[in-house]
Amino acid sequence: MLAAHSFIKVAAVTDHDSVRGCRATVELASAYPDILVIPGVEISTEQGDVVVLGTYELPPKPWTPEVVSDFAKSVGGVSIVAHPFRMYGMGERARNYKVDAIEVLNGGSSQTANDEAKEFAKSLNLPGTAGSDAHQVSELFSVFNQVNASLDVDSILKAIKQGSVLAQVNRGSIHF
Repeated sequence: MLAAHSFIKVAAVTDHDSVRGCRATVELASAYPDILVIPGVEISTEQGDVVVLGTYELPPKPWTPEVVSDFAKSVGGVSIVAHPFRMYGMGERARNYKVDAIEVLNGGSSQTANDEAKEFAKSLNLPGTAGSDAHQVSELFSVFNQVNASLDVDSILKAIKQGSVLAQVNRGSIHF
């Protein structure tokens, strides 16, 4: 899918509570030198979902926002509060956790929920990211991040932490 796209050259694989597909997906993408797949996972906590980018492993249990964000830091990854103002989002509770970013543009969230997330990230002085939240091929690339970084995982994760990321809606058409 990425090989056919003109400007999206990086994707993160973040299955819910599983990293089983990460290695295989990264390996498949390695045949394309101008494409990068970032391994990760979306962890379901009782307080809300947290995405961890930059890992092939699951955090230790119990899965709480603290445990997940501490795990992300310990592996050099990035922790992102997913869709904070939608179902399974932690909303205002995210203020209580030391995460790296807030998902401010979610492909499966309403405009109102995304707007609320943007204002929330600003209030916390945290970077805002985009996530397609794709569960089907047709949902891929609805939103994307413009990241000012080299085409390698560490550079991209560092750029996100530093706020060198711009969440955007894809207004063009994508053909598969």
